[in-house]
Amino acid sequence: MADSAFFCTLTHEGVLAVRGNDASKFLQGQLTCNLNYLSDTRASLGARCTQKGRMQSSFRIVLQPDGCLLAMARELVEPQLADLKKYAVFSKSTLTDDSANWVRFGLVQADHVLESLGLHLPADTDSVARANDLIAVRASEGRAELWAPADQAHTLTRQLEAQLPQAELNDWLLGQVRAGIGQVMAQTRELFIPQMINLQAVGGVSFKKGCYTGQEIVARMQYLGKLKRHLYRLSLTGNEVPSPGTPLFAPTHSSAIGEVVIGARSEHGVELLAVLQAEAAQSGDVHVGDLQGPALSLMDLPYQLDRDREIQR
Repeated sequence: MADSAFFCTLTHEGVLAVRGNDASKFLQGQLTCNLNYLSDTRASLGARCTQKGRMQSSFRIVLQPDGCLLAMARELVEPQLADLKKYAVFSKSTLTDDSANWVRFGLVQADHVLESLGLHLPADTDSVARANDLIAVRASEGRAELWAPADQAHTLTRQLEAQLPQAELNDWLLGQVRAGIGQVMAQTRELFIPQMINLQAVGGVSFKKGCYTGQEIVARMQYLGKLKRHLYRLSLTGNEVPSPGTPLFAPTHSSAIGEVVIGARSEHGVELLAVLQAEAAQSGDVHVGDLQGPALSLMDLPYQLDRDREIQR
């Protein structure tokens, strides 16, 4: 169902809000994305890293008149909030868990539904449209997020049900896997640097914005390093989806050669994104959990890694 029209509620994510006169200035020094590129009509993916360049969270960030909203894995909102607050002491900004104030839907092949709500969303990824307190964000080709104030949840759900079949969250995640968009979950917090999940390839890292927490490590890896682990798309038979952080193994190595990032059931089994050693990924002999676990097959991503293009952002 991932390629047909449907909607689902994005229950796996929460919303962290940063508001105040200094909100964008404060976040510019904390996040991998460039807030100068954001506008009423443009959102971005991004990450918050440790000093060592390891991602504490990844998110989609949207501007609001009084600040910014960051949608991330629900379990990461509170720990990310606690960490950011330590750096916001001298900033004119207020940080809160805003999850209860928003309802968010994933819509697939449903631009006609957005139009019926007054939202004229361009096809370009990261485009934003707004109308009647609603926000629509283009997540990838044919996929959109719909954000609404929580008090509109019931009415909006009825409107969506009248025009679209409702699907499980799994179907939305399958589309995310096929779009090659990795995500930090609770189990993988501080495990990856941004390039390991190809965040720079999907617009989530700016190499022109200047300093931010972890920037030295991230920039050095892009310009000087030879990253041995990247994000790959893979499939396996069966219908058991490995959890994020599940280790992957290959006979040529004595220890784990990667970890699952996200996964979802498909019509033919399971598809997932995983961070893998390039050498092991190309060997074609990778297993989930241990060497006796299910075998994985390599699949194509919808984009190519291109350092020269990536560093222009």
